[in-house]
Amino acid sequence: MVGAVLTATTTTALAGGILTNTNQSIDFLRNPARDAAIGLDGVYSNPAGVVFMPEGFHLGINWQYAHQTRTIKSTDPVFALGKKNEGNTTKSYEGVADAPFIPSVQAAYNTGNWSLQFNFSMPGGGGVCEFENGLGSFERAVGSIAGLLMQRGLDVKGYDMDAFMRGRQYYFGFQLGAAYKINEHWSVYGGLRALYGDASYRARLSHIGVVTSTGTYDFGEFLESNINDINQQIGAAQTQLQMAAQSGLYTQEQLAAMMAGAQQQLASANEGLAQLYKLHKYGNGVNLQSTQTGFGIAPVIGVDYKVGNFNFAAKYEFNTEMKMKNHSTLEQPLKLEGDLANFPGIDNINKFEDGTDVNEDAPALLTLGAQWSAHPDVRLNLGYHHYYDKNAHWYNNAQDKLDHGTNEYLGGVEWDASDKVTISFGGQLTRYGLTDDYMNDMSFVVNSYSVGAGLKYKATEKLSLSVAYFQTNYDDYNKVSATDAAGVMTKGDTFTRTNRVLGLGCQIDL
Repeated sequence: MVGAVLTATTTTALAGGILTNTNQSIDFLRNPARDAAIGLDGVYSNPAGVVFMPEGFHLGINWQYAHQTRTIKSTDPVFALGKKNEGNTTKSYEGVADAPFIPSVQAAYNTGNWSLQFNFSMPGGGGVCEFENGLGSFERAVGSIAGLLMQRGLDVKGYDMDAFMRGRQYYFGFQLGAAYKINEHWSVYGGLRALYGDASYRARLSHIGVVTSTGTYDFGEFLESNINDINQQIGAAQTQLQMAAQSGLYTQEQLAAMMAGAQQQLASANEGLAQLYKLHKYGNGVNLQSTQTGFGIAPVIGVDYKVGNFNFAAKYEFNTEMKMKNHSTLEQPLKLEGDLANFPGIDNINKFEDGTDVNEDAPALLTLGAQWSAHPDVRLNLGYHHYYDKNAHWYNNAQDKLDHGTNEYLGGVEWDASDKVTISFGGQLTRYGLTDDYMNDMSFVVNSYSVGAGLKYKATEKLSLSVAYFQTNYDDYNKVSATDAAGVMTKGDTFTRTNRVLGLGCQIDL
């Protein structure tokens, strides 16, 4: 059972749209509303508009450092049974995710009415997330097991445990395409995006202890001892019944009544024995190791329209079908019945079954943008993103649990403070179609707003340098499973995150 919870809670949600990172350049960090901007970063954000850049070869190299935290405050009555919890029913679990090196490269060669383009980036993942003390679902599993043992009448007062979870995800994107300038107003783009995914997960649940009236005992030893006790009880009941039948001291009616009582006692003992045997394989804890790899490819199209001081653009990235191949220590899915089947995590156990393929599509994305050159030195930007999350395919049809796809609203401004310095700032509002059914304590996102600012310095006619800072501020999401008479949550989770990104970049124009 414990293994089911461990394997079901290790999927890491990605940034941007639920499975998409949009911060593919330092220009985006400076001003996220780049959907109708004319610049080299448009190889990703507005590829049709890149053809309006000067002729020649353009190369952009970007480096980003991202630091994230993910915090889940979990509440459950079973936590009060935890030896380390001092009777508290609420605990906080924090995961720290560092991505020290998120690279991206944009390149374009403009000649005549054509622009040949290449983009390398990390459209998803990019780092490692660790929960040093595991997750609330880990504790719920152990606490529920302790509660089950108490219901069986065993001498159980609580539990003890140590837990750890680590997930790593890298999605590498390669995009090739070409833009064509139809006339001074219109341009179009077509290309292909390839996506390669590589992920690994480690989950450990160890030092599981059972607290009894006489002390704390190793979980495996406790199970073994009670299995032996129940076997002795079964043997003693069978022996007593045989002796009664052979003694000749009881009538047939009395023997029948004794037989019925003994059978009921044996049935109860055997049921308890069966439950303990199901848990026995986890007596020494759980140590899961899993890696996943996958590949997908999809078209990308775009259009750009220039008129007067305005520029308008649109881009559509088709859904990228991906299946992640499992290489795992989980050779078979865990199938439990009875009381154990209701424990958290059972529905997702197959996600890490060795040799299986897991759906992990990157959803289709529509972007719309507008730019107004209000002054020769000032540009105002607006943008809109819609991710078609519900049309993607994810494990266990998780997309069906969303109310709607992700919507993002963006705005920003750029100011050429001098011939060499451009100052930018902007923001992004992200709204997901979240539901309680979709949210769990590792695979989660929450609504947010982001702000970014930075500057670009033109060192020479052929070399420009950029620096930017970007921060996302997240809402809290409360998943309430139960409340008391006053409406206070007695069982559930509160989710939130933090995100800070620092970026450096350079652009070479030849």
